[in-house]
Amino acid sequence: MVTHQPSTAVRTGLRSPAQQAFMLLRTVFTIAPILFGLDKFTNLLTDWTQYLAPVATEVVPVSAQQFMWAVGVVEILAGLLVAWRPRIGSLVVAAWLAGIIINLLVLPGFFDVALRDFGLLVGALALNRLATDRASRKGNGMMNA
Repeated sequence: MVTHQPSTAVRTGLRSPAQQAFMLLRTVFTIAPILFGLDKFTNLLTDWTQYLAPVATEVVPVSAQQFMWAVGVVEILAGLLVAWRPRIGSLVVAAWLAGIIINLLVLPGFFDVALRDFGLLVGALALNRLATDRASRKGNGMMNA
């Protein structure tokens, strides 16, 4: 007699859509912050200082480029944290993106970039939820390592 798996069976490993989504988001939120952080030192993609509200350098009395170097270091560390501890790193990235959004809303002409970053913030929060679910399943012995 041939038995068929019910269509509601839980898929494990990379065959699971949730695991695939987790891996996609973890990869993107690891690589993108690291690359953007590194680019703060070279400005190959863009002149990042154009995205910095003048109030930032009034609060922290350094040049805009020095401020962006510090931003680059934070972004690199955030990307590494996502790779190492996605549940925590995703929240750090989400908080960081919230700060970027606030900064962009202070500047005229960058509302489209702020909206894009809001989408990224939602993606970081989705990664957090998937990482939390994954940790919960591992803790209950329901998921393969």
